[in-house]
Amino acid sequence: MKRAMLGLAATAMLSACGGGTNPFNTGDGTDGGTGSGITIPENLASDLDSVAYDPDAGTLVISGLSLDDTPFSATYRRRPALDREGYLAYTAQDSSLDRHVTAYVREIEDGAFAVAVATGGQFSYYFAGTHYGRRGNYSAPTEDVASGGIVSYAGTYVGLLNIAGDGGDLLPVATGTPAAVRPTQVAEVTGDAFINAGFRDNVVNGTIYNRQIQPLTDGAAAIDATTLNLAPTTIEANGTFAGDTSIEVNGTRTVVGEYGGIFAGTDATSVAGSVRVSEHLDGFNGEEEFGIFVLGQCGTASSSDVCNQPVP
Repeated sequence: MKRAMLGLAATAMLSACGGGTNPFNTGDGTDGGTGSGITIPENLASDLDSVAYDPDAGTLVISGLSLDDTPFSATYRRRPALDREGYLAYTAQDSSLDRHVTAYVREIEDGAFAVAVATGGQFSYYFAGTHYGRRGNYSAPTEDVASGGIVSYAGTYVGLLNIAGDGGDLLPVATGTPAAVRPTQVAEVTGDAFINAGFRDNVVNGTIYNRQIQPLTDGAAAIDATTLNLAPTTIEANGTFAGDTSIEVNGTRTVVGEYGGIFAGTDATSVAGSVRVSEHLDGFNGEEEFGIFVLGQCGTASSSDVCNQPVP
């Protein structure tokens, strides 16, 4: 077991608010499915060992989220009702008193993909992890490098928190089952992501904004969440990057975790990555979040409307 983290972060706010393409297989989790020796940073991979995904068959198999040192593979069920703006939802739960697991996966046409998975809390602990990668070739943009220009990427984000969500996907329990043994369903965070990359200087940075914690109980409102800023960091020759994630409150910047990612496609037409952050939300204590982004380069079909800006 790589780690077990305290789950179900406490907050006063809780009581108040009451399409893929082709399959990918990450193998041993070290190469992103590319065969190029790419390694996901340990803190971002966390409990996740490997992923096998076939969108045509609707199957997702994840290894690593177990309670012992023996890798355990679980097949997840497709849950369209939990989809979040391009990220496909899958869940797993063996029985009413076993842990519930939520996973999100997205792959876009240029081969960039990412996966986030987390268990709901049970006995005050949970397990989680992320993975990202690419299939196919990668090359940095040549035209923008020659001109010294910046390449932008925009799209959506989804994250999973160690906080109990609305529980709508949990298997039913018998009346009178003690709360101490009941599992919970992890809460979700949605938002938008924007990244700027300078391939001439090989530096990338960005932000994850418009963030909201989805309703924690049936009928409750979503809760606004703190913007995450992705600090400038180096783009390696193989198109990977890793750096600090921070928040800024009243002019004070605080590092709250890290992020990593990988560019994909000819002229780096897409990017995928993940974040792991903690102690980053107002009103919460002990919270931790694992999230992913899969973004298209501005001007491609997979980018968002924020790319539509006036031409100088």
